[in-house]
Amino acid sequence: MTDRPDALSARPLIGAHASVAGGLATGGLAYAAATGAEAIQVFVANPRSWTAPPGDPAQDEALRQAALPARSVSALEHALRRGEEIGARGVVVHTGSAVGADREAGLRQVASALVPLLDKLGDHSPDLLLEPMAGQGQMLCADVADLAAYLDALGRHPRACVCLDTCHVFAAGHDLTADGGPAALLDALAAVGGQLKLVHANDSATGCGSRRDRHANIGAGEIGTGPMRGLLHHPALADVPFVVETPGGQEAHARDIAALKALRARTA
Repeated sequence: MTDRPDALSARPLIGAHASVAGGLATGGLAYAAATGAEAIQVFVANPRSWTAPPGDPAQDEALRQAALPARSVSALEHALRRGEEIGARGVVVHTGSAVGADREAGLRQVASALVPLLDKLGDHSPDLLLEPMAGQGQMLCADVADLAAYLDALGRHPRACVCLDTCHVFAAGHDLTADGGPAALLDALAAVGGQLKLVHANDSATGCGSRRDRHANIGAGEIGTGPMRGLLHHPALADVPFVVETPGGQEAHARDIAALKALRARTA
């Protein structure tokens, strides 16, 4: 993430999931410049592979200066280590599913895997950001209320925080388009004691409660721009970055970032 410019104090940073072709700094920062991103999210390894590349220390330093079962555990441990090396504020992990619909067993497995990793985090390590899903299959967390049992399983660890994806929560049944919808979502998160550290700002191609994870560009889906503006202006999110994961690549990301910035700037 970039350092917060003084002009953006008490307002959410806005960015995107960035391509790092050419290197974390060379590619990631060029992507940020091309899209107007104030914050970036990156993959430190191929998410579809178990390989764990060592990284390029020169790229790590450039990025830091310019912007601030067993295989799954190993991949997450690697991501946390690499996150610390590049100065990331958080590492996002999906909250997973209960194989065979045995939720309690799933939560026990989560605890056995994540608590040791959380306990190893140092002062300069990124937080672990738990991202609920849209509700497809036997997901352990979809509705924000599901986070209560998940966080309990982790012993309410102070480094276990939350990333909310607007498409996911909408598809899971949180109606952001209703009167007071954004505030109601954040009240629900507060009720379970979740520490929100990141918003994935995505419109939804499907309706509220569809339980389908189908991202859409800002203003081009079922959520629309009103709820996004409500979230951007909510005082609880003043220091929470908004990152788009919308379709269409760099040009579409630039448009979506510009759209969010315009909503952030609107006072009425």
